[in-house]
Amino acid sequence: MNFFSLLDLIGTFVFAISGTIAAGEKRLDLFGAAFIGFVTAIGGGTLRDMMIGISPVSWTSSMAYLYVIILAVIITFFLKEQIFRFRRTIFLFDTIGIGVFTIIGVEKALANGINTPVAIIMGILTAVAGGVIRDTLNNEVPQIFKKEIYATACFAGAVVYILLKRFGIQTEANQVATILIIIGIRVISVKQQLGLPRMDFRAQ
Repeated sequence: MNFFSLLDLIGTFVFAISGTIAAGEKRLDLFGAAFIGFVTAIGGGTLRDMMIGISPVSWTSSMAYLYVIILAVIITFFLKEQIFRFRRTIFLFDTIGIGVFTIIGVEKALANGINTPVAIIMGILTAVAGGVIRDTLNNEVPQIFKKEIYATACFAGAVVYILLKRFGIQTEANQVATILIIIGIRVISVKQQLGLPRMDFRAQ
């Protein structure tokens, strides 16, 4: 297993935990929580692969993804008391997930001959689509539609990744650095309550 594959499984694991926690907060049963964890983990990657023509989609070609998701659900279920003590647990795992999946999305798109601007879009899609599905199924407003910095952090990280790649930075170092940049932007923006200007077309 190479470093890129390991990152992919890490992203799958943390997003599955994020989805399972969100489902637990809605008091869903075990099956419901497992389903939410599953679609959160594979949603973005599935849409990306379908859009750029990867067949079969990544998670169907290796049982490792299913094993990792099942493990994440089991860990979350049995350690729920410890996990739910931390108010920002979902935020933590979601932030790690978007950092990892942004880079995976960009790299997979580039590897399949997609041009750079679209590869950046694929990176953002990979990072945010699973969370959109999770929040929609849980009857919540998806994070991407809120004021706080979310997809913007993914966009910034994807651009930095492309630039460092063109400067010849070692791939593994570039991936780790860019993931940390995305996480850093997200954490700082939430702590400082930073956000993009809102569109408001309501009559004054």
